[in-house]
Amino acid sequence: MKLLAITSCPNGIAHTYMAAENLQKAAENLGVNLKVETQGSIGVENEFSEKDIQEADGIIIAADKAVEKERFIGKKVLIVGVQDGIRKPKELIKKVMSGDVPVYQSQKSVEDHKKEKKDKQNPIYRHLMNGVSYMIPFIVVGGLLIAIALTIGGEKTPGGIKIPDDSFWKTIEMLGGASFTFMVPILSGFIAYSIADRPGLAPGMIGGYIAADGSFYGSEAGAGFLGGIIAGFLAGYVALAIKKVKVPKVVQPIMPIIIIPVISSLIVGLAFVLIIGAPVAQVFESLTGWLAGMQGSSSILLAVILGAMISFDMGGPVNKVAFLFGSAMIGEGNYEIMGPIAAAICIPPIGMGLATFLNKRKYQPAEKETGKASFTMGLFGITEGAIPFAAQDPLRVIPSIMAGSITGSVIAMIGNVGDRVAHGGPIVAALGAVDNVLMFFVAIIAGSIVTALLVNLLKKDVENLEVTEEPEETKEVVEEEPNENLAINKLTDITSLELIETDLQGSTRDDVIDEMIGMLDHEGALNSKAEFKQAIIHRENESSTGIGMNIAIPHGKSDAVKKPRVVFGIKKDGVDWKSLDGTDAKLIFMIAVPKESVGDAHLKILQMLSRKLMDDDFREKLLAVNTKEEAYSLLETIE
Repeated sequence: MKLLAITSCPNGIAHTYMAAENLQKAAENLGVNLKVETQGSIGVENEFSEKDIQEADGIIIAADKAVEKERFIGKKVLIVGVQDGIRKPKELIKKVMSGDVPVYQSQKSVEDHKKEKKDKQNPIYRHLMNGVSYMIPFIVVGGLLIAIALTIGGEKTPGGIKIPDDSFWKTIEMLGGASFTFMVPILSGFIAYSIADRPGLAPGMIGGYIAADGSFYGSEAGAGFLGGIIAGFLAGYVALAIKKVKVPKVVQPIMPIIIIPVISSLIVGLAFVLIIGAPVAQVFESLTGWLAGMQGSSSILLAVILGAMISFDMGGPVNKVAFLFGSAMIGEGNYEIMGPIAAAICIPPIGMGLATFLNKRKYQPAEKETGKASFTMGLFGITEGAIPFAAQDPLRVIPSIMAGSITGSVIAMIGNVGDRVAHGGPIVAALGAVDNVLMFFVAIIAGSIVTALLVNLLKKDVENLEVTEEPEETKEVVEEEPNENLAINKLTDITSLELIETDLQGSTRDDVIDEMIGMLDHEGALNSKAEFKQAIIHRENESSTGIGMNIAIPHGKSDAVKKPRVVFGIKKDGVDWKSLDGTDAKLIFMIAVPKESVGDAHLKILQMLSRKLMDDDFREKLLAVNTKEEAYSLLETIE
């Protein structure tokens, strides 16, 4: 029997090679021909050929990250986590040998299954957002063309800025207006398309057109985007219901192109003309009139609500509801709803970027870099730039960005800021789409300052953390040391007696981590203890590096590391490392790797270390050592 196996873990350092080693040993004991492909940090090794796959009787994938499986279509494939490859190699191989493993089908079927599951979880929101995503480009194109035409070709008149009828820019304005006429039909059509696929598209767009054109049911304004949403869902579910009707085989080919679209269009069209259109149009006219007439405290309340919604989940469902509302109002000619939204959109990322500039003591080096990217994203109206900060510290960041966005939204509302494009940030002002540009920038600046000051007030200094950074002067000196990650042939090339401790004193996992980081710092391998500890803890939070069998391999890749190093420590009474097999960690290897390492020789060493630790005799000998010299001699055998 010929089997194949793939092993891979998120970091591609230890677990990948441990699983490979154990599977290989188990296959040898069972008399099975097994080839293992590893997908680690150094890339794919021992890659399968087409012949390997053709001849294979089965495939084992022991991985905790995505592995490309399309090449195994039609083969029996057992998919498990990398820990099973380490702990249960014989059981996995025996299961494949027994034939009790499913045949892998096209990934498309898996994705379709996930899509169906997602649809069942939140169908209304999913269908609505599908329509919105297709509608927005029409609003953006229309708004920008009209804004450019008015900016360049417009002339001041007593009734406002207008473009002469004989001007070239009048044509550009008309092109923008044409784009707006597609807004509601596109919204409706693609809501229906999301529900019923292609058969729903035509009735959805026809229903949307009727919703937008009030002449069908005696309304001057039409039912607007509210009518478009209703038409889209009605068309989609009517088409879906007709699709489920059993018909003779001779009729089936024309169902999606004739019968479903025609019947659905008739039902939706007549329903709007005779029943739905007029009442919805009345509601929409009342809503539009109420919004247009908002003054004083009522308009400020609306601005507060919109600003809070935009910043609350930064691109999530709550944000999208407010954004959709403002976008729809553009189509109705009410630009002063999108204005406050456009200001609120960019304040969270700009505000968080500004916060990192104003008080660097509050942020780790990695956060400072994120702040630069966040600020830039804010200039282009990408609210999601603030998400990394909110994910790390939601209780301080989210209230701060909400306060800033509310401030900016209220100022924009009071300042009569309008936005003709369904987007936000300074970029829309640069494109000439914003009315009252001065107040628009006042709103953004004020909101960003509120966010930055508030979040910095709430945050603690980085220096207050348990582990502190070294002075900048120290960093400059040690960073001049030569890079030592080029010539690594065995484990002892990246460790030393100073980095070995046969009697660790820490009583908890974090105590041991601090103790071992102290050894690295004393040896001169680090720029910053705090930054490297952050990398180690971040890796532990992903999943414990306690791999079982009394072994833990905490590891981190960070700019704080100047040269690849391995620290080895023994804790004979063990320490809880949340290992999957429940054993305490007694043999602990801490691996420190520079973020921008030259070459991959050190990763080869980690591979050999991982595999060597699978040897029971080797582990017993390590546990039995009493001196650093004895430990060093054993580690010297890893090459």
